[in-house]
Amino acid sequence: MKFNFDEVIERRGTSSLKYDFPSRCGRPTDALPLWIADMDFQIPPPVTEVLQKNVSHAIYGYTESNAEYFAAVQNWFATQHNFHIQEDWVVKTPGIMFALAMAIKAFTQPGDAILIQKPLYYPIEGAIRDNRRAVIDNTLVYENGRYTVNMADFEQKIKQNNVRIFVLCNPHNPVGRVWTRDELGEMACICKKYNCLVVSDEVHCDLLFGNRKHIVFTEFDESAIILTSPSKTFNLAGLQISNAFIPNAKHRELFKHEIAAAGYSQLNGMGIIACAAAYNHGHEWLAALLDYLSENAAYVKNFLAEKMPSVRAIDLEGTYLMWLDFNELGLSQEVLQEKFDSAKVWLSSGTAFGETGRGFWRINIACPRATLKIAMERLENALVKPY
Repeated sequence: MKFNFDEVIERRGTSSLKYDFPSRCGRPTDALPLWIADMDFQIPPPVTEVLQKNVSHAIYGYTESNAEYFAAVQNWFATQHNFHIQEDWVVKTPGIMFALAMAIKAFTQPGDAILIQKPLYYPIEGAIRDNRRAVIDNTLVYENGRYTVNMADFEQKIKQNNVRIFVLCNPHNPVGRVWTRDELGEMACICKKYNCLVVSDEVHCDLLFGNRKHIVFTEFDESAIILTSPSKTFNLAGLQISNAFIPNAKHRELFKHEIAAAGYSQLNGMGIIACAAAYNHGHEWLAALLDYLSENAAYVKNFLAEKMPSVRAIDLEGTYLMWLDFNELGLSQEVLQEKFDSAKVWLSSGTAFGETGRGFWRINIACPRATLKIAMERLENALVKPY
């Protein structure tokens, strides 16, 4: 293997949120952390090289993006997703959640309704509530091991609550769905009908499995705001770099005004450099990563089928976050948490993503196979062998 994803790299002692602060999160200090969404893999070597070159320069002044940066972003989305951006559409932010908060402030007023689809990445709901907007939930339908959108409820919720923004998550975190063209098109038609702005979180757009293709939401609605980042794709979250694509000029100016009002201007210089390098030179690494993650997902499904058939892994269409259904065990979330803590394995509780996540747990499979093997064996010890 040209890229050694099997290598176990010690991350403790690096101020890693994932590894170095379990007690702050109420978990055992020696728990194996498979909760937060960063990878235990080193970034593509060409990205490391360009970062090291800039570190050796040893000057860290204010940094801005140039034509090379835009060309890298433009080429990546054109070749990977058949999405052709224009330079003035791009608004850089220090992260997806910062960008979402700016959109909430720019396009709604306190008390306005914003629609989400639970179970959902919980900081999204937090950003809505913290900005004193009303959360409306078009709960995803779970049936036969798969999640779908209740379109009748989707339209009714938007109409009855005069919803101003719909926050789409595609691929969806935590349930792993990659929404189809038909699903996206139907949601777009409903949002247009009621003048509801779509803010689309597409941070996992490069992490798809099988023959699935990511469809950027502006294909259906050019007024939409698209939030992207190389952070999940290339494990760059700590460098705080993301790109919002906003074709609508009026929307773009309102969005940029809120960023200015927040007092933010230039981004982390290393983030800008890393983003361009990753999009220019990360294709081969990403292809190898997707193969490895696909094998990890198959390992989890096969392990559960053989050792814990009462636990179901939802088919992973996108992201590296598997959604596991423990409901058949008949154990409460609290009891499961106690068992996981005793087994020294740290997953994300489904209830963090909303009450509809009760009985589910999210596991991050972006780790060496040996690490994943230890985690699954600990789960088996916690749930099967005691009986």
